[in-house]
Amino acid sequence: MSKEILNFWSLICFIIGLLLWTPNIFFGVSSPLWLLNFIIGPIGVALSVLGKNYILTILNFLLTFSFFIFMYLGYKFLGP
Repeated sequence: MSKEILNFWSLICFIIGLLLWTPNIFFGVSSPLWLLNFIIGPIGVALSVLGKNYILTILNFLLTFSFFIFMYLGYKFLGP
């Protein structure tokens, strides 16, 4: 596969991952769809590594661990 196709699908994985958090963060609706980030994030990381786009690698890696990042920020700023 060409690098452009791999980078395109890695970007799609990142955008889908962001959209999966939308109901929880912006609308306050408890949706279990964010759990798909644990599947889509590593797929995006693998595709971006193969496409040699390291910015997308970092973004998809952060997306994979976004639950833990949000939990930390929530406890830090909103308290237990």
